[in-house]
Amino acid sequence: MIGRRRRAPDVAARVTSLETALAAGDGRLEPDAVDRARTVLERSGERLRLGAETTVVALAGATGSGKSSLFNALAGMEISEVGSRRPTTGKPMACVWSGPDADPLLDWLEVPRRHRLSRESVLDADRQSTLHGLVLLDLPDHDSTQVAHRLEVDRLVDLVDLLVWVVDPQKYADEALHSGYLKALAGHETVMLVVLNQVDRLAPDEAETCRRDLRRLLDADGLESVRLLTASATRGDGIEKLRTVLAGVVRDQRAVVERVAADLESIAGELDRGLAPREADPDTLPGAEELVTALSQAAGVAVVLDAVESDYHRRAVAATGWPFTRWARRLRPDPLRRLRLGQVEEDVRRLTRSSLPGPTPAQRARVELAVRTVTNTASDGLPPRWSDAVHAAVTPPGDDLSDALDQAVLGVPLDLDPPVWWRVLGTLQMIMAGAVVVGAAWLTAVGVLGWLQLPQGETPRFGPVPVPTLLLLGGLLGGLLLTWSARWSVRVGARRVRARINRRLREAIHAVAAERILAPVVGVLVDHRTAREALNGRH
Repeated sequence: MIGRRRRAPDVAARVTSLETALAAGDGRLEPDAVDRARTVLERSGERLRLGAETTVVALAGATGSGKSSLFNALAGMEISEVGSRRPTTGKPMACVWSGPDADPLLDWLEVPRRHRLSRESVLDADRQSTLHGLVLLDLPDHDSTQVAHRLEVDRLVDLVDLLVWVVDPQKYADEALHSGYLKALAGHETVMLVVLNQVDRLAPDEAETCRRDLRRLLDADGLESVRLLTASATRGDGIEKLRTVLAGVVRDQRAVVERVAADLESIAGELDRGLAPREADPDTLPGAEELVTALSQAAGVAVVLDAVESDYHRRAVAATGWPFTRWARRLRPDPLRRLRLGQVEEDVRRLTRSSLPGPTPAQRARVELAVRTVTNTASDGLPPRWSDAVHAAVTPPGDDLSDALDQAVLGVPLDLDPPVWWRVLGTLQMIMAGAVVVGAAWLTAVGVLGWLQLPQGETPRFGPVPVPTLLLLGGLLGGLLLTWSARWSVRVGARRVRARINRRLREAIHAVAAERILAPVVGVLVDHRTAREALNGRH
């Protein structure tokens, strides 16, 4: 292959990557670049379907570069008119060496049939066999005064398999050539060749100086590895060498794939310039936790947690408190029922709204600020179209978000099974209360019998203390100690329950945030990463 030989490109993989990038970046990549990419994909597919057995080589150059003379010299016969005899048509001339039927390919290139010539005949024997499968085109002048001619050159430069740029000592540094064509074809070195023609007009040292200067200009164009030859179409210098190079291209049948690969690589680079080198990590969006906190406040989670804690206290005291005062606790209202919270059936939940207070203006403002923080940090460093897509993906918070948060809170189960220690303490409290009742009744009976001066047996003692007194005082003291320890345990248990319910509520709020706010932002970031990795060959 011309230039440095490279590993055979995986065109199918690159096509897939480009299609993946276009799908991921739909509406967010540069429209002009997307249009060019779709054109390149369509053009590449059509060229590959026409087969690689025929190689199309085009001679391109400026007026007076000797391009047509070089074309005739390679063909070995007068085909293309030169000088003042050049036709005024803006269509190329084609010379076809025998091989597969080239007509479908030339039809695709839109070369008129009257401009096609078959090079070989029976008189050539096998002298042209090394070029079998070659189609050589003589393009119009790229600097023609006729706009139609220049447009035809631009069209065919995008279609042919191998480009041979023919320059002359007077105009090889022409800015129109270097800026208009050569720089734009950086990355196509394997399917390009530059020929410095008309060296017969220069002395050997002048020709070498001219060649070195042209090499410098090509390197500045980003074409360091493009091959540069010297030739003289009139004297025959370098013609055989050029024919040998073209024969190798035809023999390898790699030019088609190399050209398609270069086009795909070039447009991939153009699309990649519409992307950032990196994006925020979709899995750890900055500001996500702050957003959940703001939404939790707006959803009234603090009110729910206070109610859960109060309900725990109420139920715990009712289960473990002093039995003689438990009945008063039962008269207190259930804070969760007042808020219409707890376990609600799914069908009912859809039709039910809690009694939680709606978000205050300050809470709404904090939610909006948190949303902006997420979108701003997620879009930081992205190109404008992608940044706008991040912001557009999020619907401004409204009543529908408030309803979703309320339903999320309603869906969190708040009822908890009573812990074992409640039953243990409750049983011990009943024992203490029983001792108090027995002791008091016993002492009352002893007092009544004494007051009535009725005979009574000796009251049993435990040491110096009568047993009824011991039962009464022991029960009261034990009940007080159990009540004090229960209150300490209830406070600890209430804090743990509050923390557990808080985790559940935050998970529910996070699910709403993920669905309504984070997921759309993550979707844009994932699309950006997919497009970036596809264009860089890592997808």
